[in-house]
Amino acid sequence: MTTLRQDSAGSRAKGLPAPRAELSLREGYHSPQVAVEVRLNTNESPFPPPPGWLDALVEELRGIEYHRYPDRAAWGLRTALADLHGVVPEAVFCANGSNEVLQSLCLAYGGPGRRALTFEPTYALHSHIAHLTGTGVVEHDRRDDFTLDPAVVAAALAQVQPDLCFLCSPNNPTGRADDRALVERVVDDAPGLVVVDEAYGQFADWSAIELVADDRPLVVTRTYSKTWAMAAVRLGYLIGPPAVVEVLERATLPYHLDAMKQAAGRLAVRFTDEMERRVATIVCERGRLLNGLQGLGMTTWPSQANFILWRPPGDADAVWQGLLDHSVLVRNCSSWPRLAGCLRVTVGTPGENDRFLSALEAVA
Repeated sequence: MTTLRQDSAGSRAKGLPAPRAELSLREGYHSPQVAVEVRLNTNESPFPPPPGWLDALVEELRGIEYHRYPDRAAWGLRTALADLHGVVPEAVFCANGSNEVLQSLCLAYGGPGRRALTFEPTYALHSHIAHLTGTGVVEHDRRDDFTLDPAVVAAALAQVQPDLCFLCSPNNPTGRADDRALVERVVDDAPGLVVVDEAYGQFADWSAIELVADDRPLVVTRTYSKTWAMAAVRLGYLIGPPAVVEVLERATLPYHLDAMKQAAGRLAVRFTDEMERRVATIVCERGRLLNGLQGLGMTTWPSQANFILWRPPGDADAVWQGLLDHSVLVRNCSSWPRLAGCLRVTVGTPGENDRFLSALEAVA
């Protein structure tokens, strides 16, 4: 069945134009959306935002002038985040999720004839977004334990001379965080801009935001999707030199952040104490999950995120399906490059974690 009008008889059929070649090589980023009772596959917060945040947001939404464009500079939101991190508002850039922040970085500092450097395995959207913006991508490997070898990193920087160097700390999907000395060395040696993706930064022992300075080629990206429990809002931001932020603002569309999103992010900062208590609970549960996985004979790696990468001794696909049969969904990484036989589980509520461990004991 055709859904659109076709050319009349005798007319010349032109067909549809071909997309850019880069798009034909890339599959869209996605994760399985399956109806289950326990969803532990996308690293979301297992807890909803504080009720006080929702009450404040509803009240704020009543006062928005919806017939007017939003604050183009998102100054109120940037000021709130600047106060949170001890920087000036000019050092804050906000966008529709940290992925749009990454896209803006690639548009501004990448593109045809430029290159980005990644250390695999890592967050797939670093290379995906780079490719979509026409940026060349050079991949180097991590060690077998998923840490970075400083000598390999230094050699890669010297050889590739990247315009963008992506570090993910804590790293997704491995959970490991880079130490301060290594990040400092990368920033010192990199010929271009260093991007430290801290989507899970609140769960780690330290933050590269401490290293950001006006004259240092370093930016740190964050998201509201994890610890702030606002994945549905799609809001992210960057802390970096004001000169970099100014460039990124040129790479974004006008009024790209709507008034409701700005209000949601600005009000959330009022509830930092609740967020930190939530982080502490998840970190505690992360330790319990790690012990439980090891007790069941799973291979695990240290994590400073809200998830754990692990490898069952048997068939990972069968274990994943067995968990799904128990209505528990985890991320199947077993077919990903360099992650043969690996699965990833998000730290959930205590009850969800109990369900996961019980189901795993039954199927592993």
